[in-house]
Amino acid sequence: MARYIAAKCRLCRREGEKLFLKGERCYSPKCAFERRAYAPGMHGQKRSFRRKTSDYGLQLREKQKARRIYGILERQFRRYFEDALKIKGVTGATLLQTLERRLDNVVFRLGLASSREQARQLVLHGHFEVNGHKVRIPSMLVKANDIVTVSEGSQKHVYFKGLPKALEHVATPEWLSLDAANMLGRVLTLPSREQIDVPLREQLIVEYYSR
Repeated sequence: MARYIAAKCRLCRREGEKLFLKGERCYSPKCAFERRAYAPGMHGQKRSFRRKTSDYGLQLREKQKARRIYGILERQFRRYFEDALKIKGVTGATLLQTLERRLDNVVFRLGLASSREQARQLVLHGHFEVNGHKVRIPSMLVKANDIVTVSEGSQKHVYFKGLPKALEHVATPEWLSLDAANMLGRVLTLPSREQIDVPLREQLIVEYYSR
């Protein structure tokens, strides 16, 4: 299974903003973006003096930023876009809704993981069930009324033992509900664009693939 394994902080620096890819570390002084808020590479500090970015450049950067936030490689991301084109409605909003419905993202949104990357790993290791069935596919798309919970065997794991107390302070999105004591989340409805708080201009992504 292909995945990005290089330094995550380089991705934030390349996009010129925090993408919060490393959980709690992104909120600490150790965050590389706080110390070096310029693009990576030997010419990174000089890029701010270059000429204005073209329309294509803006579209490309927005597409790359979306991919990096959700931890998806190009082939799968393009497939999500092509599927969104086939669905009636606003293509950009439909694309973001699909990305939010990924199981690894839902686990992250519920506070059961500190980052989407950690959520992906926990799902791959079989720590979660959807509607009572163990799932090891991070890209699985949840539906309204689906129930996501930590499997019974995994609740004894050291990572999950102290989690219920920490979940009491987690603010979940409006389209999800969380039972902190039982580490159980429910998908109340599919997310609308207004309920998705990622800093993306999805219309630029649509324009990029529509060239």
